[in-house]
Amino acid sequence: MRCPSCGFENPEGMKFCGQCASSLSPRCPQCGFENPPGFAFCGQCGTPLTAQLVEREARSKERRKTEAQEPPVAPPSTLNAPRVLPEAERRHLTVMFCNVVGSTALSEQLDPEELREVVRVYQEACAQVIHHFEGHIAQYLGDGLLVYFGYPVAHEDDPQRAVRAGLGILSALHRLNAQLQHTIGTMQEWPLQVRIGIHTGLVVVGEMGKSERREQMALGETPNIAARLQGVAEPDTVVISAATYQLTEGFFKCRDLGPQTLRGVSTPVPVYRVLSESDAQSRFEVTVTKGLTPLVGREKEVGLLLERWEQVKEGAGQVVLLSGEAGIGKSRLVQVLKERVAGEAHTRLECRCSPYYQNSAFYPVIDLLHRVLQFSREDSLQEKLSKLEGVLARYPFSLQEVVPLFASLLSLPLPDRYPPLTLTPQRQRQKTLEASLAWLLEMSERQPVLFVVEDLLWADPSTLEFLNLLIDQIPTARILTLLTFRPEFSPPWAPHSHITQLRLTRLPHKQVEVMVRKVARDKALPAEVVRQLVAKADGVPLFVELTKMVLESGLLKERADRYELAGPLPPLAIPVTLQDSLMVRLDRLDTAKEIAQLGATLGREFSYEVLQAVSLLDGATLQRELARLADAELLYHRGFLPQRRYLFKHALIQEVAYQSLLKSKRQQYHQKIAQILEERFPETRETQPELLAHHYTEAGLIEQAIPYWQRAGEGALQRSANDEAISHLAKGLELLKTLPNTPERIQQELFLQTAFGSALMATKGFAAPEVERAF
Repeated sequence: MRCPSCGFENPEGMKFCGQCASSLSPRCPQCGFENPPGFAFCGQCGTPLTAQLVEREARSKERRKTEAQEPPVAPPSTLNAPRVLPEAERRHLTVMFCNVVGSTALSEQLDPEELREVVRVYQEACAQVIHHFEGHIAQYLGDGLLVYFGYPVAHEDDPQRAVRAGLGILSALHRLNAQLQHTIGTMQEWPLQVRIGIHTGLVVVGEMGKSERREQMALGETPNIAARLQGVAEPDTVVISAATYQLTEGFFKCRDLGPQTLRGVSTPVPVYRVLSESDAQSRFEVTVTKGLTPLVGREKEVGLLLERWEQVKEGAGQVVLLSGEAGIGKSRLVQVLKERVAGEAHTRLECRCSPYYQNSAFYPVIDLLHRVLQFSREDSLQEKLSKLEGVLARYPFSLQEVVPLFASLLSLPLPDRYPPLTLTPQRQRQKTLEASLAWLLEMSERQPVLFVVEDLLWADPSTLEFLNLLIDQIPTARILTLLTFRPEFSPPWAPHSHITQLRLTRLPHKQVEVMVRKVARDKALPAEVVRQLVAKADGVPLFVELTKMVLESGLLKERADRYELAGPLPPLAIPVTLQDSLMVRLDRLDTAKEIAQLGATLGREFSYEVLQAVSLLDGATLQRELARLADAELLYHRGFLPQRRYLFKHALIQEVAYQSLLKSKRQQYHQKIAQILEERFPETRETQPELLAHHYTEAGLIEQAIPYWQRAGEGALQRSANDEAISHLAKGLELLKTLPNTPERIQQELFLQTAFGSALMATKGFAAPEVERAF
């Protein structure tokens, strides 16, 4: 931790500087609030408090002090005011390299003072144009400029902005030359001329260097190609690569210069010279059917599901166990079934299990009840209870018996008009299971029910017990229960005539080729591209979405009935793995990627309310970025703002977005989420302490996490959810081992072991050795 007073590097965790005794309490660079030592986020406004930001603020203060003593000036650098930039990340970037032609000869003709003035006004003229199009000047390289479009501020049309900025610089220099010729006579014979090269591609970008020499650098071949393109441009021209051309085609009039051999680049690169802007005001978009990847090769599976649905309508309940690896098409098949039965009278109930809640008793059921009862955050507890009573009153239940059970399940206070629950926890749990099942069976009496539970791999034991009861009762009920899971989950249900096991396997190559052609809108792709796509997809439908990446990559030219390669197909043009392809999609989303990462930290499914609470973006920007994610088919959403909920289209998308974060950034997100849940959603402490425990654990804040694991375990124990209690308490005991052996730690272990022993006793019996060890 660097001391803001003397600059001495102190070990992390110190409260005072070892060199000058100054306080090391981090001052927020955003609001100036003095935070206690150890805070990773400002307690006043939530801004990250890294040592880097503290040091940057100290430098900023010194700079402001110096500026206050000098006459105000507006150097070109002020057009690119310093921003709080994210840590290193992968993203697609458009890079512009601009360089003065004949600068050495010009320096021989001008006095050094005149040369300095020429370079200064040249840089300022370029900076004004670049700032207008919201580019970022990464480096002033003598008389050259390295400019990023898409970092740190990203736009949907960054390649266009880069090309327009290039043309704008040419126009600005034409006007600047006219001015310079009046003040510096030599400039009449040696006017300023520049070459500009632009390329779009993948980079890793972040802060490099030390101390005052820190710079935001993009590494990879993209900046190199942009520089090489500048080298082959004629004076006062803008040249672009095929990748940039594909992204800007139609907005500019260009001349194809053919493949060019660039120094240091192994294969010739197609190059285009930009002549001028066109008259086009908007891109002509080919109408395509947006939505899911076309379903191919699943006719038998769809037919089987529809056959089971027909049996359900006739009164013979059915269970379908749908399994398959991630991305194989389980959710796609469920969606087809929903679409096929949409026109029929029926009740559809859907819920899914979550890895964050696999030890939260009845989580999928409780989540389903919240949606069935149409609870909103604005509802008071009394309003929620009224909604519960209103819905239950439609069924032949004794409200005196069932309302207390569901009120307890939903953590609602019970009014005096209802008798208090005097049941043992085990008996209350059993009656709650029976009441939930009775409610579902009553629904099926009125019309057929399609009940979908997805991702059983993360189901909590209590939810599995509810499904056990349902499957036993289902043969005489008009319910089709569709359960999806990955192969890692072993169904606990014995074979029965009303249970159908359906495992999705990978598609044969011929069917993958059909999918590829459908994604390409029935236009033929080059055989080499198809071969690579089929090989990379390996029969997994989700992998076939790589086709979209290829269509958007600039490697192909679209003709009337086919696509053609724009040049040789690079060996890595198609991502080798699904993770790489999803990373490319996330990177192309620019700022929306951060929202995807933040959402992924919240979980597979998350609410707009919580996301808005933890995000620093304003509501309009956040909604725009979420809309971009939905348009890119990375997220689904249901409901209306502000109660809208978002779901990652695939678990793999969520996992890749989460894994793309730096570990330190993940910890910061988890800490902020935990703090926000505590402060703005205080009910979470009572209803979902395991969620807070999870986020504090992932944030590395063990001391804050352990009490919540204990509370979660004790809460589960009170509901006789003993398996969940064992999991929570075991996690707390495991984390406790990492803490120093202090009296406080011993006291904490005593509480945990006592509850742990009770939970083990309920599941394994008094004589189990685990019980003996705990006590």
